Amino acid sequence: MSDNQGVSRRRRNLVIGATCAGGVAAAGMATPFAAFMLPSQRAKAMGASVEIDISNLAPGEKKIIEWRGKPVWILHRTKEMLAAIKADDNKVADPNSERKPGDVNLAYAKNEFRSIKPEYLVVVGSCTHLGCSPQDKFTPGRESFDPDWKGGFYCPCHGALFDLAGRVYKNKPAPDNLKVPPHMYLSDSRILIGDDKKGA
Repeated sequence: MSDNQGVSRRRRNLVIGATCAGGVAAAGMATPFAAFMLPSQRAKAMGASVEIDISNLAPGEKKIIEWRGKPVWILHRTKEMLAAIKADDNKVADPNSERKPGDVNLAYAKNEFRSIKPEYLVVVGSCTHLGCSPQDKFTPGRESFDPDWKGGFYCPCHGALFDLAGRVYKNKPAPDNLKVPPHMYLSDSRILIGDDKKGA
């Protein structure tokens, strides 16, 4: 074998080795970048259904959970709260959620209490005017915005007013009732937010 042939073989081996090493390095570098492009666990959770335990939610109390980046309120209504809802029927703009597909046409949102079970209200806690978060006003009493106030939710940003069923009062800035998300009861003490299996 001539010296030239030996040098050529060594060069070829070096080129092959360097190419293989470069390929391995490139693959090693690409893996973290590919993993970085995948959605995070939080991003996955934002689109997923959320299971909530309501066994410790006492009458008159509200629980807040996050679903798809939005607050969802679960209010355990008392008998007095349910009676107040009935008394508000003539004051609210859309008593049975019949106008606009604001609740994605969920049949269980189209009733006076806007719920599957009257004692539990499940709504997205964002004002339908500009997306602000209304404040809880559960205690009946005289308020500057309504002297006959029986309790509900008040958005101080622009004065939108909702009753204890999340129904918007007449002549207020918010165009629609608070949105009811798809949900279902897995048991008496567990609610699945984001899926109702049967669909709308």
